[in-house]
Amino acid sequence: MSLFKARDWWSTILGEKEEFDQGCLCLADVDNSGNGQDKIIVGSFMGYLRIFNPHPVKTGDGTQAEDLLLEVHLRDPILQVEVGKFVSGTEMLHLAVLHSRKLCVYSVSGTLGNVEHGNQYHIKLMYEHSLQRTACNMAYGPFGGVKGRDLICIQSMDGMLMVFEQESYAFGRFLPGSLLPGPLAYSSRTDSFITVSSCQQVESYKYQVLAFATDVDKKQETEQQKLGSGKRLVVDWTLNIGEQALDICIVPFNQSASSVFVLGERNFFCLKDNGQIRFMKKLDCNPSCFLPYCSVSEGTINTLIGNHNNMLHIYQDVTLKWATQLPHVPVAVRVGCLHDLKGVIVTLSDDGHLQCSYLGTDPSLFQAPKVESRELNYEELDGELKELQKIIKDVKSQGVWPMTEREDDLKVSAVVSPNLDSVSQAANVEVGTDSVPSITVKVTLQNRVVLQKAKLSVYVQPPLVSTCDQCTFDFTVPEMTSTVAFSVYLKRSYTPSELEGNAVVSYSRPTGIPRVIQCKFRLPLKLICLPGQPSKTASHKLTVETNKSPVSLLSLFPDFAIQSDDDQVNVMGFRLLGGSRVTLLASRTSQRYRIQSEQFEDLWLVTNELTYRLQEYFEKQGIKDFACSFSGCLPLQEYFELIDHHFELRINGEKLEELLSERAVQFRAIQRRLLTRFKDKTPAPLQHLDTLLDGTYKQVSVISAVIVCSWISYFYHVRYLIFALSMNFILSLINLKLVIGGLRQTARARKV
Repeated sequence: MSLFKARDWWSTILGEKEEFDQGCLCLADVDNSGNGQDKIIVGSFMGYLRIFNPHPVKTGDGTQAEDLLLEVHLRDPILQVEVGKFVSGTEMLHLAVLHSRKLCVYSVSGTLGNVEHGNQYHIKLMYEHSLQRTACNMAYGPFGGVKGRDLICIQSMDGMLMVFEQESYAFGRFLPGSLLPGPLAYSSRTDSFITVSSCQQVESYKYQVLAFATDVDKKQETEQQKLGSGKRLVVDWTLNIGEQALDICIVPFNQSASSVFVLGERNFFCLKDNGQIRFMKKLDCNPSCFLPYCSVSEGTINTLIGNHNNMLHIYQDVTLKWATQLPHVPVAVRVGCLHDLKGVIVTLSDDGHLQCSYLGTDPSLFQAPKVESRELNYEELDGELKELQKIIKDVKSQGVWPMTEREDDLKVSAVVSPNLDSVSQAANVEVGTDSVPSITVKVTLQNRVVLQKAKLSVYVQPPLVSTCDQCTFDFTVPEMTSTVAFSVYLKRSYTPSELEGNAVVSYSRPTGIPRVIQCKFRLPLKLICLPGQPSKTASHKLTVETNKSPVSLLSLFPDFAIQSDDDQVNVMGFRLLGGSRVTLLASRTSQRYRIQSEQFEDLWLVTNELTYRLQEYFEKQGIKDFACSFSGCLPLQEYFELIDHHFELRINGEKLEELLSERAVQFRAIQRRLLTRFKDKTPAPLQHLDTLLDGTYKQVSVISAVIVCSWISYFYHVRYLIFALSMNFILSLINLKLVIGGLRQTARARKV
């Protein structure tokens, strides 16, 4: 092995098709064990929270069952995890988990166990804050110089800083001129927040300035400041770095000085507390993450920088000291103390490759013992050899020993009915059609041993819903079989992200060890789509190329065939329950298929179903080299149009809110004048104030109704925008080489 590869101490793969980012990794003694050993906390965009305590028997061993202390599914996407003193009345460490619309603080504790997996760990929710704005990231620290506790600051997607004093909300401030959120860090020495704006400037804001600034909306801030209602939010210092920033980190030299490290797209900068550049380094490769920490040499800083070439560089100030190869592209890197091994480098990739490694070589500590010199007894050796040969001969005559596999305690299988329900089970649907079909799914559980309270949970992608989400079983005797049937149907009039469902069964073995078994099932396309007349014209088209001869569409989609005319074998129409139509055409002369529709976001589901059925068709024919490809241009124009429409809806909504605020102020002013006239002892003419009051009231009612309709349209458009972003999923199925890497990840993290 090369000396310049990271030495794998422990590694594992997290989940299946899960996604991670730089805020999803944290190292700390989260269970307050007090032994100085860090635990690895990882959160994913799928909502899974995992805590590891790795301790391999030998260097390079894979993950053991006891390495995973805790795994919890929190439902909502996890944007960031941090550990600090977040609970009042105690200085113990607690875990803060940031979701897109809420902040949760948990306590992690363990109890001594008497089973083979050791101690049992669990989390307890201490408190949570619901966020009115979509969160982006957070920072924590002793804001304002408080002692013995940490406060949390959350930055929203529209540039607002929300400060929480543990269990209570303190205040919120809009950063001036904020367009897009940037990385955020807190400097305890200067008591200030440091971020990078969309103008590519590093900006520092004092906590005291934020606390005493006016708590008003940014649209009304200018006029209220003119009236002297509060202080204006002023930046402490700025520095133009000329590029977007990926991350910010604060490293203290000593009690009197600290450095601000900013990782850009091509450079990384070291700044003083006042914003002056201490030094900068131009990078040769595109960086993906970094971590500065104090060096052994006094007055210097070491920096770990990962890049997209699977490399990890270690700099001492601006001097490259070491370069090591990683098996993946890291999106987050941390350094901690694991199992009495200090300085372990923990890296996490965007697809869930978690690795603990160290630098250098493995010293050989083994020394061969001295062998006592003695004379050999050849007669004893011959007798021992004959014995061994006899044992080997007997084993060969009996054949290979049978290898018995351990049977599972519980077997789970799911079967989807081939036909739709004769009587639909759909209820309270919001689809603009007369009848919404449903389909029955049967889940069968068969136990081998006695099990108590086996819990079945069913998950389908919204807007699909099931008539039974959870069910509990008691297997009082071995070899029992239980079956539960439920129906799945479309509840709202937009397209689901996928047609795959999941049945998860959680139970505990007789020894007390928790177990989880899952079984996936695929729903048919006819559940959300009906046969329709094909259309010759469409605004949006997508062409899929294959390496095999075209297949008749009647053979691929027999459940959507309206007629068996030979002229129609190469064209087929689909009508989504939401009302949109999709047309599929197969070329008679070339190996191409075309999907077209009037709605851009409705193309991908039929494309996905086409590639799936083609793959299944050729596998039945015994053909294994079938492949699909997409050689056209990326449909970015349609994507940008959706973004523009999305932005226009938000602007119109804000204008309507501003107009409603003006009419409300006018309405209250008229009410005050009328009240003054009515209380006056000497009657005076109303001067049409009653007419003006009635007209203003009607305007307020109309504008309120328009705002409600506007935001409903906005929310539905957000959903369509999310499904348009899912084009990355389709294009990856047809082996697209140009990948739009962050689109689906962003869609899941910001889903409304």
